[in-house]
Amino acid sequence: MEKYQNQKKQCGYLIRDEKIFQGNNYKNGILQIKTEGQRVAKGDPIFRYYTNNEENLVKKIEELDIQIQDALEQNTNIYSSDIAAIDKQIEEKLIKISTMNKKVDISEYKKDINNALTKKAKLTGESSPAGSYIKELISKRSKYEEQLNSGSEYIKATVSGVVSYKLDGLEETLTTNNFENITEDYLNNLKLKTGEIIPSSNEGGKIVNNYKCYIATIMKSEEAKSAEINDSVQIMLSTGDEIKATVDYVSNQESGNRLIIFKITNDVEKLISYRKISLEVVWWNASGLRVPNSSIVERDGKNYIVRKRVGYEDNILVKILKKSENYSIIENFTSLELKEMGYSTEEIKNMKAISLYDEILLSPTK
Repeated sequence: MEKYQNQKKQCGYLIRDEKIFQGNNYKNGILQIKTEGQRVAKGDPIFRYYTNNEENLVKKIEELDIQIQDALEQNTNIYSSDIAAIDKQIEEKLIKISTMNKKVDISEYKKDINNALTKKAKLTGESSPAGSYIKELISKRSKYEEQLNSGSEYIKATVSGVVSYKLDGLEETLTTNNFENITEDYLNNLKLKTGEIIPSSNEGGKIVNNYKCYIATIMKSEEAKSAEINDSVQIMLSTGDEIKATVDYVSNQESGNRLIIFKITNDVEKLISYRKISLEVVWWNASGLRVPNSSIVERDGKNYIVRKRVGYEDNILVKILKKSENYSIIENFTSLELKEMGYSTEEIKNMKAISLYDEILLSPTK
């Protein structure tokens, strides 16, 4: 016995619940606060826009940080439990940064370190003979930081979901609101390349519903033509991942093909970077022997194949598990099944069975 799957290679179009976020300063470019694919709650900041003079302000703040650090190093005689605690925090942050590879997380830790250095500078300045100089540096830094923050436009999520900065302009047209508007011609006219990654935007971002998404595909197989709402299938991605799906929408097209939209509720995050993908739809799988349909003979509502062995031909009763356009998956009936069909114990004992390497006739005489 072998396991067989009836699968067809297709192109699929991703349809998601996506909410775009774009602020007034979108021409300034964005600083990503969350990482691509990160889950966020309602109210979380997801990105901010750069200020008009941000590069210059950041440079001035960095220069002041160096001056403050130099001033602190010249005041080695100042010790306090507060300063010692801050030094410990800074050391721990530096150690964590050395093991990170996410740009956003590193940026957040650097920000924490700068804040700790500023706090330490304030404490040192209050106790140091050179306090007035350090206070002056801190004051300048605070003014620059205030200018930087006052000019930044922060964008927060109004819904929960997964953050993405990949925008392709189809978020508000290829939607889940009205599948009736999606047709074979519409999908073909999108002129999308299969497997192409959606580029990251520098003007905005979006929140994606990570609990469900849909895949629209055009099919013409017999299985597709007989597909019904809520039918379960398996979808195999080009990555090798296999995802459970259900038929959510079907529509006959003018070409004779059928538009089928599948709903998936697992591994949605894996598909966020794409709009058009390659996939295989597995309509069914079964373990048995595959034989050509032409080799099956039907008599009195029962199916037989003709086996040829050592010059003799035997009619063997078989059970059809699955049937496609050209092949069927068959197996032998069990003794219990044959008994339920009305065969006697003696008849069952004398029945022949089909096995893997048997020779069968392709077009037996009925």
